[in-house]
Amino acid sequence: MQEFTNILTQIDSMIGGSAWFVYLLLGTGLFFTIYLVFPQIRFFKYALKIVRGKFDREGDVGDTSHFQALTTALSGTVGTGNIAGVALALHLGGPAALFWMLVTAMIGMTTKFVEVTLSHKYRDKASDGSISGGPMYYMKKRLNLRLPSGKVIKTGSLLAIIFAVATIFSSFGTGNLPQINSISNSLFETFEIPHVLTGAILSVLMGFVILGGIKRIAKVTQTLVPVMAVIYFIGAMLVIVYNYENIIPSLQAIASGILTGSSATGGFLGASVAFAFNRGVNRGLFSNEAGQGSAPIAHAAARAHEPVSEGLVALLEPFIDTIIICMLTGLTLMASGVWNEKLENRFQMTDMEIIDGHYTDADRNILQEHLSGENTLPLFTGALQTENGAPGSNVTILHARSVAENVKIYKDGSLFSGNIGVINGLLKESDRYTIEGESLLHSAPLTTVAFSRSWLGEYGKYIVSIGLLLFAFSTAISWSYYGGRAVTFLFGIKGVLWYKGIYIIGFFLASFTDTTIVWIFSGITIALMTIPNLIGLLFLHKEVKQEVKSFWNEYNESFPDEKGPKW
Repeated sequence: MQEFTNILTQIDSMIGGSAWFVYLLLGTGLFFTIYLVFPQIRFFKYALKIVRGKFDREGDVGDTSHFQALTTALSGTVGTGNIAGVALALHLGGPAALFWMLVTAMIGMTTKFVEVTLSHKYRDKASDGSISGGPMYYMKKRLNLRLPSGKVIKTGSLLAIIFAVATIFSSFGTGNLPQINSISNSLFETFEIPHVLTGAILSVLMGFVILGGIKRIAKVTQTLVPVMAVIYFIGAMLVIVYNYENIIPSLQAIASGILTGSSATGGFLGASVAFAFNRGVNRGLFSNEAGQGSAPIAHAAARAHEPVSEGLVALLEPFIDTIIICMLTGLTLMASGVWNEKLENRFQMTDMEIIDGHYTDADRNILQEHLSGENTLPLFTGALQTENGAPGSNVTILHARSVAENVKIYKDGSLFSGNIGVINGLLKESDRYTIEGESLLHSAPLTTVAFSRSWLGEYGKYIVSIGLLLFAFSTAISWSYYGGRAVTFLFGIKGVLWYKGIYIIGFFLASFTDTTIVWIFSGITIALMTIPNLIGLLFLHKEVKQEVKSFWNEYNESFPDEKGPKW
């Protein structure tokens, strides 16, 4: 399993975790932000009006309203990225990563606006009469190349197929596997509900909802999204206000690390500027999915006669998802102070390594260079001597990017004494041992602890469990629709039922899959879906601008008293 994890990590580092992917993502958003003259600012108030139906016409074609499309798309983005993903970004990149998540969201508002506009314009009707849209449709119709000889090279069709296949895989890597994984982990930590039981119950509920199609999904999400947002907001604000003395220092820590990187503090060993930037942007993308091409699939089903009007509705998504909810989570984690505290927990083997030699937090510069890969330390190989559960003093155990303390090793429920085989810092037969101790936390467990630092005390963790359940479950519902539309594009309606069956089975199995592997896999699928979409957006930039001009001309004619933007 560890070898497979290493392979996935290497692939992720070459694609989603690489610098060129980040630059492509941000570069595309920056280009359209400048090219369209900051639409996320100029058009924001009009987006609020359109989502309430201001520009609607009787007879507009579609399966959902603007609001239903927005809540369906939001339910696809507001998920574990907002709870577990923010905690992971803070854990990896420190406070500075939160700033880059915010920047990604601002730029992502424009990217989302553009991709939804194009996808809505080129949507189709499926054989059952439902609307089917998404980037694969504009790629197929607009990205084929015509040579001077008249011959057509079907580059658009090829990109559309790549995107659709990536969407199917991404529906598992983004919308399915990490969602139920975080739910089951959180419910186990909070209520000690077995992972398998959680997976089984939610899989049945999942099947009931997604087999009803987009109309049933939209009815569920239009109620679920507002309710879960209010519950989560109240819980987060209780933590922030309770720890009000940490608000200003938290904001200072975010600002001070923008150009210098996140400084080491507590159990946190520090992060460079580049690493904080990379992790913040990647987690920002995972959260709001701008540029990934997923949300346009939901928005394509909206009733609208002008594609740009639905693009404006989509512009609100990154604002709600990342700027409001993700930053709320980040401030909660920092104000509570738990993000750099070492806490008692059960170690995940894939998040642990054993170093040859004795190191402490005082050696944080050396350890930070090791974690960043700049100057790696020798990994321990040999027999790890253990007495009454305590490992020998000749090694250092790193867990969750921190020096583990008060480590105890168990076998068959009892403290272990004897020798344990270790190869290159990893336990042989690791499934036979349980290791507990004090280290940093990340993902959902970290957020769960943070929410207990308020007047609610231990009851605060229930808000995270309930919020995570609602957020993640709604995300999985929406992504089943995205994957189903991709299957429709590739194989027709007949393949959707088979896809949904596999989706539900995968949902169940992922309830007891290791967290680290799932997060790494999600990074890969995001990249494979995003790249062809960004290429298509850039190629059609002139068409986008023309559509925007046409829309505002019509809008100003319809509402002359409003003095809308002029082009």
